Amino acid sequence: MSELDSVCGGLLPLVKLVKRGLMPLVQIVVPIILIIYGVIDLGKAVIASDEKEIKAAQNRLIKRCIYAGLIFFIVTLVGVIMNIISAGANTQTTGMDATSWRNCWKAAAIVRVVD
Repeated sequence: MSELDSVCGGLLPLVKLVKRGLMPLVQIVVPIILIIYGVIDLGKAVIASDEKEIKAAQNRLIKRCIYAGLIFFIVTLVGVIMNIISAGANTQTTGMDATSWRNCWKAAAIVRVVD
């Protein structure tokens, strides 16, 4: 087990998968899909030329854009909250190293160069 892998207790490959694979996928692809669906709904309403349906589609598009923004920024928001919590945690009272998750997260960002 390498030094970086020991920081995460052997879970470094899983943490890397989440940090480099799943999070960017959720953070980028999901908002794009939400916005595309909203535009498609609005386009259908415009083609149908129904004023009531156009207004409803506009409201859905606005809501989907707001949801897309929230999903995009949720990763940053969770990171900030976790940093605040870990800064306030006390190792002596909790029995845990409050910075270990942060060190593991940073280790997942390190790219090893293969010679």
